Amino acid sequence: MAKRKKIAEEDIIDFYMDAVVKYEGKPESIEDLAGDYNFYPDSFYEHFESFEDLDKAIFQTLMNISIANLKEVPEYGSFSKKDKLLSLYYTFFENLTLNREFALLTIKSYGLSLGALTLFNELKKSFVNFIDSLQLETLGIVDSLDSIQRKSVSEGLWVQFLLTIRFWMSDDSEKCQKTDIFIEKSVNTGTELLNTKSLDNIIDLGKFLYAEKIKSKDFS
Repeated sequence: MAKRKKIAEEDIIDFYMDAVVKYEGKPESIEDLAGDYNFYPDSFYEHFESFEDLDKAIFQTLMNISIANLKEVPEYGSFSKKDKLLSLYYTFFENLTLNREFALLTIKSYGLSLGALTLFNELKKSFVNFIDSLQLETLGIVDSLDSIQRKSVSEGLWVQFLLTIRFWMSDDSEKCQKTDIFIEKSVNTGTELLNTKSLDNIIDLGKFLYAEKIKSKDFS
């Protein structure tokens, strides 16, 4: 069978994800991937520089698709800021669960701590842009700290997002239903901290985490 001369970015993503699941890990080389799926290796380099580059693009694509799908919901414009954030989490993790085997294999292959997850560098850009678009309000403690506070909001929610991924990875409930509970409690806590000094949601989240015995030191 003749090799395909032209191949789309979406095809490479599909082939690669299929290969990772089939072989329970990355192909040995780009040449091996190209040979298995009958295309020229040069076609890969027209779209991506490496498997690491492709991994980053796939997770960013999952986030971008989730944001796009969310904004297509007719009622989206009338959602509160918190509901928009919740909806993004639910939509993204539903998409992640649909690709669970690939996602777990890929994330675990990097073996990185929360502070060094380069795998999610591109995804983070899309996530932070979405958070910034919500213009979430912070506690106005000192006017001069506004820019720091705005940055701390996005960075704080980013850490929360990573913790949610960690929770999702260990979630063995049907259709990852416990992750939905975690999302609700953690987002409620995050938005509560932006606007009040109430500890109710923090205590609620703490009880849930304790019950589930979550250890968030590393992605392993």
